[in-house]
Amino acid sequence: MTTPAAHAATPLPAAGHAPGAGLAATGPPEQRGLRRDEVRLLVASGDGVTHTRFTRIADHLRPGDLVVVNNSATVAGQLDAVSDRRGAVVVHLATPLDDGAWVVELRSAPDAERPVLDAEPGERLRVVDVTLTLVSGYPQDGSSPTGSGNRLWRAEVDGDLASRAERSGRPIAYGYLDRRYPLPTYQNVFSTVPGSAEMPSAGRPFTGGVLADLVGRGVATATVTLHTGVSSQEAGEGPQPERFEVPEVTARMVNATRAGGGRVVAVGTTVTRALESAVTPGGRVEAARGWTERLVTPSDPPRVVTGLVTGWHDPEASHLLLVEAVAGAELTERAYAAATSGGYLWHEFGDSALLLPSLVPPPP
Repeated sequence: MTTPAAHAATPLPAAGHAPGAGLAATGPPEQRGLRRDEVRLLVASGDGVTHTRFTRIADHLRPGDLVVVNNSATVAGQLDAVSDRRGAVVVHLATPLDDGAWVVELRSAPDAERPVLDAEPGERLRVVDVTLTLVSGYPQDGSSPTGSGNRLWRAEVDGDLASRAERSGRPIAYGYLDRRYPLPTYQNVFSTVPGSAEMPSAGRPFTGGVLADLVGRGVATATVTLHTGVSSQEAGEGPQPERFEVPEVTARMVNATRAGGGRVVAVGTTVTRALESAVTPGGRVEAARGWTERLVTPSDPPRVVTGLVTGWHDPEASHLLLVEAVAGAELTERAYAAATSGGYLWHEFGDSALLLPSLVPPPP
């Protein structure tokens, strides 16, 4: 998932390094003359740190490992709107709710650089032929990162918002990008189930060639679905509830991998959250679907995920707490320090990491 900071990201404070200007990837690697699988890859494990390219990720995995990807496709979730209180705003569509309402975020026009935190209940937003009425903060009032107001809102909708977004929307983007990019730029090779407000970006560097290489090395792949909401975590907020599904075949593959001593490598924080939401009290994964509020943190660590493919997240992000929960604080710190000193690019179109902690929990 992306992080909506308007400037280059910073590393973990404990790493003791400050990033240079321009660390944010301002566009996809294709704009830099690279294929999507040619982004840089930092591999961090108990054996040290290796700098390579994503095309070589299979070199660092073993036969019997399982790579789990998110097949959620990105939708056009950014719309221009007019508020009856403040005029032009940008609306981010986080997710539809089961009762027909939507979760939305208001941001400053024209480039969504800043969240609007002083909206009020009853405020109306006009998007062409659709009207959104703000009802209450989501998931509860007082959800602003400043402690005052709300960043996410539950909104009642008059009109067909999903169809309007398909016709008039664009991918959610933030001020650090050099221009707007079309929706296909935000899809992964395995994106088949539309529903993510923002791209599950850890999977973007995968290509058919990379997947074939994994299979040829004896590394299996499996899918889950988790529809991402909008980014908020640089503000210290936890992720909102998100829709997910772990199919039966994936649950069986995870359990078999663990029983055989292989590693379960999640492609992104979304996959980690989905898998960990399907773990039973006995430590096995079972097929599951619905809404998840599972927060994977160092104090509530993963039970089945033992490796992680990820992009580079801002230090205040709750995403980063999940990274630390999988990889451990020391390995995460070493990886971020190496990425910062090595000039790795941050955000959804940036470079990648493969984090493989040395200690793999025994199977149940």
